[in-house]
Amino acid sequence: MLITQGGDVLLAESVNGVLIRITEERLNHIYQGHPEVKGCEKWIVETIENPDLILEGDYGALLAVKKYEKTPVSENKYLVVVYKEISEDGFLITAYFTRRYAKWRKILWQQ
Repeated sequence: MLITQGGDVLLAESVNGVLIRITEERLNHIYQGHPEVKGCEKWIVETIENPDLILEGDYGALLAVKKYEKTPVSENKYLVVVYKEISEDGFLITAYFTRRYAKWRKILWQQ
């Protein structure tokens, strides 16, 4: 969807139909811990909207997981986007690339 709202917020629609806010402040915070994700905003939106699977996170968070064959880090990495849905609204928590996602977590949704 990649809707801009007020210039500094992106919106992505989750598989549950909830709009997830992706704020500039949150992205800047993510870039500090995961600089490899900088410039991957479209991938973050794509992973929320069209994940390979959704895992159950901690404290009600959801982990959207999508495999990308070529990433800024290397080849064949998963992008994990952690977000929270609260009723009809949601927000981004973090995003990172990994070669393995947490297979021990409960799968809530799978493509």
